[in-house]
Amino acid sequence: MDPIDEAIIRCVQQNARATYAEIGKAANLSASTAKRRLDRLVGTGAIRGFTAVLDPQVLAWRTEAFVEVYCRDNPTPAELRRALEGVPEVVEACTVSGAADAVLHLLAESITHLEQAIQRVRATEPVERTESVVVLSRLIKRPHL
Repeated sequence: MDPIDEAIIRCVQQNARATYAEIGKAANLSASTAKRRLDRLVGTGAIRGFTAVLDPQVLAWRTEAFVEVYCRDNPTPAELRRALEGVPEVVEACTVSGAADAVLHLLAESITHLEQAIQRVRATEPVERTESVVVLSRLIKRPHL
C-alpha cells in the first residue's frame, strides 16, 4: 500500500461511482493506470466491494436498535458479514467478546419496520437468536476519527 493506493481508496470511499478519470485525477494518474491500480486493489482483496451509502435521515429512518446476535456453528466473521450484508437496516455490525457473537446497529423507519428487519436477521443463517434494545434518546454522538 503506497500513497497512490491510499488516494485511490479515499476517492472510491467518497464516491464508489467515481469514474476512472476522477480516480486518476485524485491519485495523479491517467484513467487507464487508475483502472489497473483499482483492479489490483480489488484483486488483492484490499477493496472488497463497492456500495451505496444510505442516508437514514433522508430515508426517515429514525428508529434505532442495538441487536445482540447469537450464532450456531461458530461462523467466521467473514461468513457472518456475508450473511448480514443483505439486510440494509444493519448500518453497523461488530463481532464482540462475551456471550453474544456480534452486535448490530439497526436503523428503521418505524417499530414495525424495525421488527421486520430483526425478523430478517433472525432468519439468516447462522443466526440462532437475537436480543434487542431500542434506542430511546441519543445522549452523546461523536464523529468517528
